[in-house]
Amino acid sequence: MSVIEPFSSQQIEAVARVLADTNDGLSGSEIAFVLGDAGIPDVDAANTKWKRLYNAIASIQNDKGVGNHLLMVVTRAMNPIRYTSRPEDFQRRRQSLNAVLVLAGYELREDGKVIRVPPAHTVDEAVARASRLSAALTSRGVHADVLLYRRAELLDQNYFHAVFEATKSIAAKVRTLSGLDGDGADLIQRAFGASKDAPPLLAINSLTTETERGEQRGFVNLLVGLFGTVRNPLAHSPKTEWPMSEQDALDVLTLDVGFPRPSQARPSKAQRCIAEL
Repeated sequence: MSVIEPFSSQQIEAVARVLADTNDGLSGSEIAFVLGDAGIPDVDAANTKWKRLYNAIASIQNDKGVGNHLLMVVTRAMNPIRYTSRPEDFQRRRQSLNAVLVLAGYELREDGKVIRVPPAHTVDEAVARASRLSAALTSRGVHADVLLYRRAELLDQNYFHAVFEATKSIAAKVRTLSGLDGDGADLIQRAFGASKDAPPLLAINSLTTETERGEQRGFVNLLVGLFGTVRNPLAHSPKTEWPMSEQDALDVLTLDVGFPRPSQARPSKAQRCIAEL
């Protein structure tokens, strides 16, 4: 490993707090093993876990004048072989560590190796780059409102509430655009549905051809289906009875941008309208 510039005390503390978290961090014996494997003296073994880890790393960095030992601890503590029976622990710790490391220009990869990356310049940027779901949504071109209004849930990987908040926001936007009250399928039908005597309050096209009228009906069915299959069950079921995986959340949250990228075919009016909602 090449010589690494020393890390700040704040960066060392942040890494130590992640790895030695009181509730779900490394155990005392695991900390002893990691320090021993990295050749770092355990100078404060009687202290609380994170302070013990912090003091060990800070002490050897002060002694050697390099930051290599912090990354040595990270790679040893995050060796994927240690997490074969609990991969969720690896992903959670990796995300939390990367939110710290990326500010210094480093990233912990899926294979447990640390690489250099362009440093993040703000806390929001660091946390967003560390979030796998946020990164996946961005790569799919998700509408900006999904990231803006569901940022807290996405960064916490609270998929259940991220999806719930996203679907609720659709009804809120329809009420704002139409001036109607109500919710769910009834609201959608009144806002986008046409009658014999009047056009719909909200239209996604000019409704001058049967194709365009069919597109409007399809859009209504899509929104009604979203409420029926996602929003309503989430609203009436406890989180424990409705497990929401990352892939499930990704599929629902990108429903509003499921159109081709700019280099491909132009998105339909219905797809663009969903994105605007």
